[in-house]
Amino acid sequence: MLRLLREPRWLGYLAMAVVFAIVCCALGVWQWQRREQALAAIDRLESNYDRAPAAVADVLPALDAFDIDQQWTPVVVEGEYLVEEQLLLRGRWRDGEVGFDVITPFRTTDGTVFVVDRGWIDQAEGAEQPVSAPSTPAGRTTVVARLRPNEGTIAGRGAPVGQIASVDLPSLAAQLGDPVYTGAYGLLVSEGDGVPTDVAVATRPVLDEGPHLSYSLQWYVFALGGFAALWWALRDARRAEATPVDAPVRRRRSDADIEDDILDRR
Repeated sequence: MLRLLREPRWLGYLAMAVVFAIVCCALGVWQWQRREQALAAIDRLESNYDRAPAAVADVLPALDAFDIDQQWTPVVVEGEYLVEEQLLLRGRWRDGEVGFDVITPFRTTDGTVFVVDRGWIDQAEGAEQPVSAPSTPAGRTTVVARLRPNEGTIAGRGAPVGQIASVDLPSLAAQLGDPVYTGAYGLLVSEGDGVPTDVAVATRPVLDEGPHLSYSLQWYVFALGGFAALWWALRDARRAEATPVDAPVRRRRSDADIEDDILDRR
C-alpha cells in the first residue's frame, strides 16, 4: 500500500485528501467558535438582564465606553426626551410583522444625551410610515433602559428624512451637536410611572446555542472521511494487483481443423 502512495497519481490523491481535511478542520473550528460566541451571549443575558438599574454615568464612565459584557445591563437616566429629534428605525420585525422602532434622544440632567429605543410600532399597510404617531412624553421623566451596542452603518442601505436604517450613534451625535453616548444606547424598560402603551417595548430575547456543536463535529468527521476514502481506494488497487490474471485457454485443434489447413495450402 505504501508503494502505491509513491506513485504520482496516488500522491495527487493524498494531497487532495490533506487539503480537504484542512478545509474541513477550519470549518469545524469556525463552528466551534460560533458556539462559544452563542454561549457567551447566553451568559451575558442571564447575568445582566435582571440586575438592578444603575446610573448610566456609573456604568458608562465615558461617552464612548462600552464593553460587550455590559450588554443587557439596566441603566437609569433622568432628564427629558428630545422629541423634536425623534427618528424612526425602519425594517424592524416583531411577531412576523415589519414596522419601526422609535429612536428618541434623551438629554440627561448633566447635559449629556443618551439614545433610547422606546419600542416598536406597526407600519401602515402600503406605506413606509407607522400606523400612528408615537406619543413620546414631554417634560422631565425617569427612564430605565437596557444597554445595547452601537449598530454602526449598514452598507448600501439608506432611509428617507425622519428615518434611519440602523442605530449609528456617532452619526446621530454629529446631527445633534451635543455630547452623546456613542458606545451604547438603551432599549426602553419603563419611563415615568410605567411601561408606555403607544409602542411595544422590547421583550426578553430567547437565546440558545444553536446546532454549532453538531456542525463542528460533522466537519471533523468529514475530514476523517476523506482519508478513509483514500484508504479504501488504495486497498482496492492493491487487491487488484494481487489477483492473478488467468491465462487464456488454448483449444486443442481437432483432426478436421488440421485437414482444413492442409487443403488451404494446396
